[in-house]
Amino acid sequence: MVEQDTIKLLRECDAGIKMGVASIDEVLEYVKNDTLRQDLEKYRNEHVQLQDEIQVLLDEYHDDGKEPNPIAKGMSWMKTNVKLGMDESDHTIADLMTDGCNMGIKSLNRYLNQYKAASEKTKDITKRLIHLEEQLTDQMQAFL
Repeated sequence: MVEQDTIKLLRECDAGIKMGVASIDEVLEYVKNDTLRQDLEKYRNEHVQLQDEIQVLLDEYHDDGKEPNPIAKGMSWMKTNVKLGMDESDHTIADLMTDGCNMGIKSLNRYLNQYKAASEKTKDITKRLIHLEEQLTDQMQAFL
């Protein structure tokens, strides 16, 4: 049970990080404010560092990880492009990032509760990812 919950939680974190990095990559070209750009790049890099840690653990379990849900990814892409098509402002980008982070925080907390038997190391990584999402949300407030 511990191993199964650990792998499942790692997969969800992996998919969430991939979704977050893709979302940041989608909006970076539209960013006008240098501080916002630096914040997004910083958090993108921190997400990638966590993803590397997760990949090491997934490799230990001989697991390939998980890609984001294609429907969720498509809906996110559509929402991003529609909103930015109507308003290419830093406010819109901050709004999109805040929504994405809030969805990520909600999902990760749900998975943390669902996979209670996961290893403490995996739970710690999940909590660090949640904290990273919370920090990014806080940084975006100045641009809303």
